[in-house]
Amino acid sequence: MPMSTRELFARMIRCEAEGESIEGMKAVATVCMNRVHIAYGEYQRVNQGDLRKVLEQMCQFSCHKTVIGGQSNPQNVWSLPPEEIHYEIADWALAGNKVPVVGECLWYMNPYSPRCPRFFPYNRTGYWHHRIHDHCFYKPTRLYAET
Repeated sequence: MPMSTRELFARMIRCEAEGESIEGMKAVATVCMNRVHIAYGEYQRVNQGDLRKVLEQMCQFSCHKTVIGGQSNPQNVWSLPPEEIHYEIADWALAGNKVPVVGECLWYMNPYSPRCPRFFPYNRTGYWHHRIHDHCFYKPTRLYAET
């Protein structure tokens, strides 16, 4: 049975940010919703304001892959059912709330290092803005508008 967009969002929050604080999980949810609402660039062109398309866009979230680098990925949205807190955060984000410090960030990543790379993705469409626990958050550069 296909899952609802709300459930997929809650699963994505769990999978992408489990182990982070409530603020960290809300920041990940904020980035997803920023991709829904951005009025230009790749995310607007490809996803057209549709959260489900954002969550399922190819090569965007490691938790939406069952294989990474030829290896099985056990940490994916199909194997990690959400808990109540993940639904609460999904509903919080769907209601239009944001983590202010993340602002208009469109990307996050865990560098598995104490330092955040200055640019991400590596095509330099995002620049480092803020870190919350293990995740680095990135705002779009002018180059993003051309994507």
